[in-house]
Amino acid sequence: MYNRDWDALIILDACRVDALREVENEYEFLTADDSITSVGSTSFEWMNHTFDETYRSEIEQTAYISGNTYTERVLTQNGDTGHAAAPFGPSEYDVVNPASFGYIEELWRAQFDDDSEWSICGEVGSRVHPRYTTDRAIAAGRAQPTKQLIVHYMYPHDPYPLATDEDLFQPFDSLRSGEITRGAAWTAYLTNLRFVLDEVERLLENLDAEKVAITADHGEAFGEYGFYRHVIGCPLPCMRKVPWAETSATDEKTYTSYAPDPESTTESTSAEKRLEDLGYL
Repeated sequence: MYNRDWDALIILDACRVDALREVENEYEFLTADDSITSVGSTSFEWMNHTFDETYRSEIEQTAYISGNTYTERVLTQNGDTGHAAAPFGPSEYDVVNPASFGYIEELWRAQFDDDSEWSICGEVGSRVHPRYTTDRAIAAGRAQPTKQLIVHYMYPHDPYPLATDEDLFQPFDSLRSGEITRGAAWTAYLTNLRFVLDEVERLLENLDAEKVAITADHGEAFGEYGFYRHVIGCPLPCMRKVPWAETSATDEKTYTSYAPDPESTTESTSAEKRLEDLGYL
């Protein structure tokens, strides 16, 4: 990523190219013509390759606002996958530590009750609202003197909190078994994508950045060649090909940040708990 030209980088976790293109006409800021090949098919690989020591000088001038739990295992445990084997690629990485960043917030550490305004509680499940990432990113964009900003949303990655059917909250086991159709899972996925794009729109109205890129760490499989979700070391285009949509941002000050710092919330959660919520453990 650091070999490309951007001031702000917005990561939509598990966002496919074809999905973004399907909804692009609904958003004035979005043109999803381009795509790139990701450095990995999972967040673990993307972080290890992106935050390599090679880019230390750039990382030192980067503010990273991340809802992705893998920051702990990658940045503090030298790329340890914890539970997943990497069938391809290097067995060791030369990744920086958290102190190398100009500024970093690990948003996943915050724990909110279901009735909190920072949670989205649907009919069949709940998770942290993407507004929390938006709020903290706006605050960092206004306050931090770093040259570059990375905002890592954990959407459209499942769970899908707006789903009305339990099988669609975390749909991939049900899709694999045939209990739901690919069309039903895809529709729920697009709903989750629109949910986060509404927040991206809010972010772009409250951030000053001449060159903004909207992309993903990896894609998502919906049954292609028998694969579902995303797995380490997979070369399939549905997992490795990701969007690259360029736009700009101007701080019109339509939003005032007020969300709590993840380290200041009354409760915090562990990386293992967040990975379990996301279906990894």
